[in-house]
Amino acid sequence: MPQKKIKLEILGLSSSQSQTGSFALVLGETPGNRRLPIIIGMFEAQAIAIEIEKIMPNRPMTHDLFKSFANHFHFLVEEIIISDLKEGVFFAKIVCSDGLKKTEVDARPSDAIAIGLRFDSPIYTYEAVLAEAGIVLTDQEEEEKEKPAKPEKTKLKKESIRKGADDFKTFSLDKLRDLLKEAIDKEDYERAAKIRDELGKRN
Repeated sequence: MPQKKIKLEILGLSSSQSQTGSFALVLGETPGNRRLPIIIGMFEAQAIAIEIEKIMPNRPMTHDLFKSFANHFHFLVEEIIISDLKEGVFFAKIVCSDGLKKTEVDARPSDAIAIGLRFDSPIYTYEAVLAEAGIVLTDQEEEEKEKPAKPEKTKLKKESIRKGADDFKTFSLDKLRDLLKEAIDKEDYERAAKIRDELGKRN
C-alpha cells in the first residue's frame, strides 16, 4: 500500500546558535500545523537562500550545474520527497523524469531541496516521517500564524541557547519532553529538533 504523501513548504531558514556553520531549515505541512525542522550545512543553506531570493551568482553553483546538466539531457525534477528518518538522520529522493521514465535518486534533504527549488518542484514527505519527527504548533501559535503576516514573519525567531544546553544525553525522558515543549513555545525549532532526535534515539 502506497504511503500517504504530504506537501511541505519552506517556512524559514536561520543560522544555528549551537553549531557553528549549521542552519535550521523549517518545513511546514500545507495545509496543517506541523513543522519539520532539519539541520543543514552552510553551503546548502546558502544554495537554498540564493534561489529563494532569486540571486544570480557570478558562476553556477553545484545545484545550478545539476539543473544545467539535467536540462541538456532533457530531464526534469518532478518532485522532492523527504522519504525517511533513521536515528535522527533524514533521507530524501529526487524524482526525475525524461517524459517517459521516472527515476528516483537518493540525496540529502538539503541538496534535494536546493535542486528542487531550481525546478520549481513541489516538496513532499510521508505521513510516517511527519508523525515521528513533526513538531505541532499549539493553538496560540496557530492563531499567531493566521494573523496578517508582517514582512519578517517567515524568519525564525532567534532564541539564546545556554552554553552546553544542547547536550541532552544526560536528561531524563520527562525532562526532555518538558524542554521540547519549552522550545516549541519559543519557536526555537533548531533546539526542538535536537531534543526530538534525542528522544527518537531512546524510543
